[in-house]
Amino acid sequence: MKKLLLLTFVLTSTAIFSQELRLLRGAISENLVVNDSVNETFSLYLPSNFEVNKAWPVAFVMDLKGKGKAAVSMLLGAAEQEGYVLASSDNISDSLSISENVLIANRMFNSVISTIPLAKNRMYTAGFGSSAMFASILPTFVRNINGVISIGASVGNVEILNPKQPFQFVGLVNREDYNFTEMLNSRELLNKLKFPNELIVFDGDRMLPEGDLIANAFRMLTLTSMAKGHLEKDSSLVASSYDRFLTLANSNISKQKPLLATYQLLDMEKIFNPLVDLDTLKATQKTLRRSSNYRQANRSQNSYFLKESFTKEDYNYYLEEDIITYNYANLGWWNYQMQELNKLDKSSNLYERQMSSRLRGYINALVSDNIDFIEAEDVVDYEALNLLHMLKTITSPKDYNAYLEVISISSKMEDYGTALFYLEELLKNGYTDKSGLYSLEHTALFRIMPEFNEMVEKYLKGARYDVIER
Repeated sequence: MKKLLLLTFVLTSTAIFSQELRLLRGAISENLVVNDSVNETFSLYLPSNFEVNKAWPVAFVMDLKGKGKAAVSMLLGAAEQEGYVLASSDNISDSLSISENVLIANRMFNSVISTIPLAKNRMYTAGFGSSAMFASILPTFVRNINGVISIGASVGNVEILNPKQPFQFVGLVNREDYNFTEMLNSRELLNKLKFPNELIVFDGDRMLPEGDLIANAFRMLTLTSMAKGHLEKDSSLVASSYDRFLTLANSNISKQKPLLATYQLLDMEKIFNPLVDLDTLKATQKTLRRSSNYRQANRSQNSYFLKESFTKEDYNYYLEEDIITYNYANLGWWNYQMQELNKLDKSSNLYERQMSSRLRGYINALVSDNIDFIEAEDVVDYEALNLLHMLKTITSPKDYNAYLEVISISSKMEDYGTALFYLEELLKNGYTDKSGLYSLEHTALFRIMPEFNEMVEKYLKGARYDVIER
């Protein structure tokens, strides 16, 4: 049940002002004003058992699309279970510079800190994908941030990490995510820099972790706070957490997934080292690493890591060459690459299937990055941009926006043959938004052509303009 909590505080940020806040327990409070000197708002979640006479841990959730409520809702279940406050700005944006976003985030931090009784040394940032990368650079600029929960992304910029200002990094990643290998490499680097870090690795059809795994990430932060003396040790919580994590590891051992189990046992050793005796855990690790299942799985995964690395180099090389030379003829080669990945998707080898998924994710991210780069230029190279959108229809056939962009750009360049071809490919792939087609930029002349309307009539019926029989 949602309960209304009435708080009246003096909030301090870059300015001082008073306001009466009506906040919900167990629900998201939206459009909260950061302060009266800036037009900025944020969303806030308080656990259902929130009390004002207790200090609470907080996770500031970053979202580069400025969708604070949506960002908070993604972590709400885990935060409720583990007793964390959540807050997210509505004004952070990928169209702004890093410094501008840092200032916006810092103003929100100050507002929340002045509004809610927060626990010292228990303030964290969190995020998904590119937003997680931004979350991971904030502890370098904001001293009171003690850790990061990063879902599907490695540390944003390892070059700015300050060993004298370490923070805890908890990553979560699916082994099919193209960022998986990079996050493994980041773990090694963070270990060398003596940054406390854990990496929750999982399998499954969903790239995002289930709520229980996100809850495990919050639990790791809590246990680390106990180990550091920032939170009173709760022996019952420590024991139940140990059993919970060990059960998960043993489950993966029984499912013949020794590498997943090893990742989990390594995290347990880091988390529980100051809290419980680890002799039994270390013995389990040693036995697992000596097993033939582990050795075979480790060799196989490393072999596909190497193959993946070479393939990525090919993707980078050929994409750069194709963009520079406007090499439309090489679209056939890219189509062949995707067909090969489709074959690997059916492989009986788990590590081969996972490599295929990572490579598909990688090439789509690579194409998207190049699209963003070209679109950001003062003089847009539409020929190169069109080529990239054509490529995106191959690497991600259900991305309707790619087809629409090709139709729009081709019409702008008066290449109506190409526009008509991609219109039919779009409709073949299930696109049904007629109003979207008839309002597409740069297609005013194309839309009144008989060929356009014949195509719409064929696949969607009810063309806007009459098709005259000849």
